[in-house]
Amino acid sequence: MSPQYLSPGVYVEEVDRGSKPIEGVGTAVAGFIGFAAKGPLNKPTFVANWTQFANTFGGFMPGAYLAHAVFGYFNNGGGSCYVVRLPSGEAHEGIAKPMTAVPAKAAGAPATLRAAAREEGSESISLDVTDAGDDKFNLTVRRGATEEKYEGLSMSGAKGAQNAVETVNRQSKLVMLEDLKVAGLSVADRTPVPGTYSLAASESKSLVVTQVAPDVYQGNVANRSGLGGFEAIDDITMIAAPDLMSAFQAGAISREGVKAVQLAMIAHCENMKDRVAILDPLPDLNVQDVKDWRMKEAGYDSKYAALYYPWLQVADPTPGANSTTMYLPPSGHMAGIWARSDTERGVHKAPANEVVRGAIGLGFDTTKSEQDSLNPVGVNCIRAFPGRGIRVWGARTLSSDPSWRYINVRRLFNFVEESIQLGTQWVVFEPNDLDLWQRVKRTINAFLTRVWRDGALFGATPEEAFFVKCDAENNPPETRDAGQLIVEIGIAPVKPAEFVIFRISQYSGGGSVAE
Repeated sequence: MSPQYLSPGVYVEEVDRGSKPIEGVGTAVAGFIGFAAKGPLNKPTFVANWTQFANTFGGFMPGAYLAHAVFGYFNNGGGSCYVVRLPSGEAHEGIAKPMTAVPAKAAGAPATLRAAAREEGSESISLDVTDAGDDKFNLTVRRGATEEKYEGLSMSGAKGAQNAVETVNRQSKLVMLEDLKVAGLSVADRTPVPGTYSLAASESKSLVVTQVAPDVYQGNVANRSGLGGFEAIDDITMIAAPDLMSAFQAGAISREGVKAVQLAMIAHCENMKDRVAILDPLPDLNVQDVKDWRMKEAGYDSKYAALYYPWLQVADPTPGANSTTMYLPPSGHMAGIWARSDTERGVHKAPANEVVRGAIGLGFDTTKSEQDSLNPVGVNCIRAFPGRGIRVWGARTLSSDPSWRYINVRRLFNFVEESIQLGTQWVVFEPNDLDLWQRVKRTINAFLTRVWRDGALFGATPEEAFFVKCDAENNPPETRDAGQLIVEIGIAPVKPAEFVIFRISQYSGGGSVAE
């Protein structure tokens, strides 16, 4: 209704005629799930830097990867994140639980296994290790009259192998085993030396992981726990669960449980449609093992997930650690690289050919020919190059759809969709007429033009890079009568130059031919 003018004078009116600018949303906020020494349980907690994480959740501790992953995230360029501490991991400090380190067959006899008593007790515990041939060993655990026997154990994490840590931690009522991950050793070198080893009291602080069901990671939306807690946080654009692997190594979750949790992470991202899951491979897998896990055992197919291989070797600042280095699932470092690439180049840049800060080695040195078999199935390799350091050398999702093959394409669409959704909320309940259609088109055209100028869209002109259609053709009377406004948008994302090909041939130069 027009204002009433009842007396002579000059009147100034504010009229809203122009388009409302769309502001790009953030793309570099991670969500981590894992075990910590202290802090809020099952509650997404905002963390802006490493110091804040250490003050809230405690520092590094044996048997847990969360702190190492978050440290790697910030070290590689991550800006802020949300952390959910799972309830099944507890850090016990000052509890004198007997433990021992078991030496390996490798030269110098480094310790590759650590055994700790599950409970305090007056009776001593001993481990008897005997050779079972073919890089296998038998283990007998004794406490008084109680005896547990395990045969055909292996230090291998390959499918079909009876992994010692997983088997004993799942079945034993007396001890928990920990793989100390000594660098550069084969399965044969890591096999324990036969002998008898007694557990002695220790005052160290360590993680005790009880049985972890997949639904602990999945959580509940109503209680804001686990992955469910992330649903209420729109800022998150990537999620990782590094301590899924520590639970697996502790025998607290099976291979099937790992698959169930990673499928839940993928489902979470597919339902939210604004974030991508960064998945870790199982430990100690060679190239064929990780390919079998990805293609046969797990069989993931999603444009909202990426898988990186192998594990990273990093410095281990954990108090009381037996080694100065350790192996770590790569998801935390990869999340940091995604954030760094977004900040330095933009979300449209593939987060690859980037140095992994803090990595001093790899769990497996993948060759070019080996990567030739992994890259086509969406396993992103991390490789060491002479003179160029350790770099991410893959940028693919786990999707079988060629349109969504690359991580940067998926994340660019997430950015554009979320930005347009949030930047056009003013349109709701406006009169659905020609004036509104033109204002919406101007608003979206202006935003996509900025995206094109940033180099995120392919084309020499904006007309080649995108289109926005909002007219009577896609908004007929029956659509308007239903209260709907339909806007069709098409964008041409830039794809990474994954294969750079120079065609070189011999050329015989000669003088010019006179006409």
